[in-house]
Amino acid sequence: MHSLRGFLFFMEIRNIAIIAHVDHGKTALTDAILKQTGAAKEGTTMDTNALEQERGITIYAKNAAVEYKGTKINIVDTPGHADFGSEVERVLRSIDSVLLIVDAQEGPMPQTRFVLKKSLELGLKPIVVLNKIDKPAANPARAHDQVLELFLELGASDEQSDFPVVYAIGRDGRASLTPDDLLMGDTKAGMDLTALLDLILEKVPPASRNATQGAALMLQPFNLAYDNFMGRLAVGRIYEGTVRPNQNVFIKKQDGAMRTGRTTKIFTFKGLERVETAEATAGDIALIAGLPDIYIGETVTTNESAVPLPAIAVDEPTIALNFLVNNSPFAGREGKYVTSRQIRDRLTKELEVNVGLKIDFDKTDVFHVSGRGELHIAVLLENMRREGYELQVSQPQVIIREENGVKMEPFEETIIDTPSEFQGAVIEKLGSRGFVLSDIRPASGLQHPASSVRLTLIGPTRGLLGYKNMFIIDTKGEGILSSRFVGFKPYAGEIKKRQVGSMISMTSGKSLGYALWYLQDRGQLYIKPATEVYEGMVVGNTSKGEEMMVNPTKAKNQSNVRSSSMDEAITLVPIFDLTIERGMEIMGDDEYLEITPLSVRLRKQFLTENDRAKSRR
Repeated sequence: MHSLRGFLFFMEIRNIAIIAHVDHGKTALTDAILKQTGAAKEGTTMDTNALEQERGITIYAKNAAVEYKGTKINIVDTPGHADFGSEVERVLRSIDSVLLIVDAQEGPMPQTRFVLKKSLELGLKPIVVLNKIDKPAANPARAHDQVLELFLELGASDEQSDFPVVYAIGRDGRASLTPDDLLMGDTKAGMDLTALLDLILEKVPPASRNATQGAALMLQPFNLAYDNFMGRLAVGRIYEGTVRPNQNVFIKKQDGAMRTGRTTKIFTFKGLERVETAEATAGDIALIAGLPDIYIGETVTTNESAVPLPAIAVDEPTIALNFLVNNSPFAGREGKYVTSRQIRDRLTKELEVNVGLKIDFDKTDVFHVSGRGELHIAVLLENMRREGYELQVSQPQVIIREENGVKMEPFEETIIDTPSEFQGAVIEKLGSRGFVLSDIRPASGLQHPASSVRLTLIGPTRGLLGYKNMFIIDTKGEGILSSRFVGFKPYAGEIKKRQVGSMISMTSGKSLGYALWYLQDRGQLYIKPATEVYEGMVVGNTSKGEEMMVNPTKAKNQSNVRSSSMDEAITLVPIFDLTIERGMEIMGDDEYLEITPLSVRLRKQFLTENDRAKSRR
């Protein structure tokens, strides 16, 4: 750092975000950049959360920074799933360019459209990375044409449409300006990510600076973090001035409200690590401690009369459900945190960082939780159970609201790649759920693209609840379904869904193979032999759609007369393994999903048949 006539000179900074549809290779490419620039060791990954590693997707936006040819490059890796789209939108407001990653086989997908549209609206000029060009059915030329078509469709300017393209095999840490350099394997070009990194320095504008001595601080958080010792932390872009520890600041809202605060510690990023620093200056991305009530989109400044920076919007929730204390017969067996106070405290802590979440705490033992989608809620529940929490949740319902006297509900654009032989069943099922087919064309995302189609349908979010398992069956596991929220539209009316009835245990005890052998012909089982059950627990579903009381603990009758046929070994078909997401998808409106550190169970809200009959009167 040097000073001359009141100006400060620092290392140049480039701020970029990596955006893409889920599983198009964002994180693998980011990991390779970290490795090549020496910012991280072999095997280090941006997806540090256990759930992210298990699922192979990015759930939380993360920051990293690398140095390349004397320039600092701040990188934000964003989630690719539509349920976490609000995080992407916030990040885009705080960077100067994006790397748009597109799978060279699949081409643009729903989330590709969403993130690109937001980038173009903000005036950003993307760098397109056609990734995974080594896949058997990859077609970089076709993918390039599809991306260009998407740019034009979304109203990109001439300058934006003239985007630079890099071809990559992110998994191997290789990129080139031509696909042949990667695929031929006999040239020096394309042996690492130099082509991509050089292009970033060339095409991404340097972070604008106003670091003049005495310039007022202007900082805006675009993400939140939490530390057990420092409390809430703000991750923000510094637009003007310098932020330091123990600095008195004003925090401004869009409505003109203002409060004071004082920073305690300042961090910047080096690789994946946060590094404490004596100051961070304009153009950089910093992490600020000491402002316990800071919120995304607020303006942190040292100028009391400063005009707040433009607001950052946060997506509204689309589904809601109730979190309750577990009161099943097995309550308290596995969980460490089981009381309403403990659940309340955990949800309050979640609100510190999960800005897409809304929670109504009006009742003492029931918490109304609203989120962006089933995955958004399921991730929270999975984290809670791993931390030792035990609870039960009600069936998710879409949020219905009224605008100018009109009943409105959330709608989704759904894109489906499926073998053509299954397209009729998919269109029919989704059509009965309020979806309308808007486009059909040959698909490029499957193993056999020649015989596959891509369907684009638009319909109410309600229509997708409980459909995914049906979709897997209808497409024999070969279909790919992706969706994105497109806004609230007029209520689509009643939707007739295929109802499966519940197979309800009438007794308590341990399930026996003999009993399950007889029951499996009636539908699909959720439990294995030797599973503990209780009265009112749902142990499977019935194919005819009617509720059925069953005894999964029934043993084989003993007889003095031996029968060879009775002694034959029984064969059980694989069960439908209940997970949190699957349970939320198939549960009925009179059922709870019981979630503990070791188990996921489905149960009736009223456990006895007599109580259920009374509730229906």
